[in-house]
Amino acid sequence: MAITREVSQMDMINLAFLGDAVYELMIRKSVIHLNRRVEDLHLIVIDHVSARAQSRDLHLIEELLTDEEKSIVRRARNKHLKAPKNCSPRDYARATGLEALIGALYLSEDIERLKYLFDQILKRRGDDFGYNRNQSS
Repeated sequence: MAITREVSQMDMINLAFLGDAVYELMIRKSVIHLNRRVEDLHLIVIDHVSARAQSRDLHLIEELLTDEEKSIVRRARNKHLKAPKNCSPRDYARATGLEALIGALYLSEDIERLKYLFDQILKRRGDDFGYNRNQSS
């Protein structure tokens, strides 16, 4: 499967808006096994869905992306957005690119590819983040 033509023509910021929610849900599912207090889980999730973390996550999988996926990332990254004060414009742009890719894969119903890329992020991050790789999405 691939990103549908209809989805690839959507506004990249709208795709990023959806992708942000999907990514947070995937992260939440990957840490739920830790059986910690909800407040602690929330802090872990917030740390891993930050623009800085998403920028690093994109770096981990860039070499795996198809030309079509790279195009989505590039188009979203090149949108002129004002970065929040707590992150660099580069990290914010790259995070937007990752979020748009996730949104595009989700709307295109390419869940297998979405799971694969997410699993690769978790594997390439290593064990430092406490994720259960078998609980990806």
